[in-house]
Amino acid sequence: MTAPADPHRPSAAYDFTLRPLDPLTDAELVHGWMTHPRAACRQMRGATLTDVERAYMAIAASDHQEAFLGRYRGVPCFLMERYDPAYVELAGLYEPLPGDIGMHFFTAPPEVRVPGFTRGVLTAVLRELFADPATGRVVVAPAVRDTAVLARNASVGFRAETVIQKPEKEALLSFCTRERFFQGLGETALRRSGAAVPSRV
Repeated sequence: MTAPADPHRPSAAYDFTLRPLDPLTDAELVHGWMTHPRAACRQMRGATLTDVERAYMAIAASDHQEAFLGRYRGVPCFLMERYDPAYVELAGLYEPLPGDIGMHFFTAPPEVRVPGFTRGVLTAVLRELFADPATGRVVVAPAVRDTAVLARNASVGFRAETVIQKPEKEALLSFCTRERFFQGLGETALRRSGAAVPSRV
């Protein structure tokens, strides 16, 4: 697997596609990712295939969250989950604004580590989220001690605001606005859609 040398180049968006995750047909693939040692942060290392199916069936049945399977040049290699922070995960931990969307993403354990690939995935995920004109800010809450994730998030426009205490970790609530994201790409902040937005397949 190769990755774009510059994950911000306009044509890189065509390399990434997203489609809704199917809890049954995709479960075996996702189970392998979730139980890999690199996926410890997902807290599913001991999960069975049935556990993964049930977890993503619950997401599929929810009115407040969605899961997507991501591909790079046709090869499945990442997950993206989006959720309404007023109802899921961050409910009661901060006061959400209209247009706030919570997000998780996870890249599959690579056979060969490619510099810049994870940032390329994150850029594609943010393009997808901001393709919805209702999205004003993307919200994440990485662990306070995860300096690598915090630095990567900052490189695409996230700004940390406050420390919150989640059940599983002390987290740094961070936000990326539409304006900061597209300005960082050298594109208009008012962009809603277009050739650079990844498609779903």
